Amino acid sequence: MATANLSRFRLLKKRRHFYQSRCQVLRSQLGFNQVESTRPKPCIGCCHYHGKFYGYNRNQRTQLICGFHPNGWLSNNSCPDWEKSIDSKQLNTET
Repeated sequence: MATANLSRFRLLKKRRHFYQSRCQVLRSQLGFNQVESTRPKPCIGCCHYHGKFYGYNRNQRTQLICGFHPNGWLSNNSCPDWEKSIDSKQLNTET
């Protein structure tokens, strides 16, 4: 029974990948290949950014931006709790 579930899972994964690749081709042909970031500008490159949505239905979902500022830093100037993310640190040291 477990092998049947595994083969079904692999088949569904393969179909989903094929569907996603077709959608990506269509988006790029129509000029929609650049996905706009949902990250607020003060949070770009910050290691405290969380950005996940919580809630069971779309109408009641809320996004948790970070642990310090759950709704995001609302001022235009830089966030006082901003720290460089690990990925940004690695990119800077490798170059």
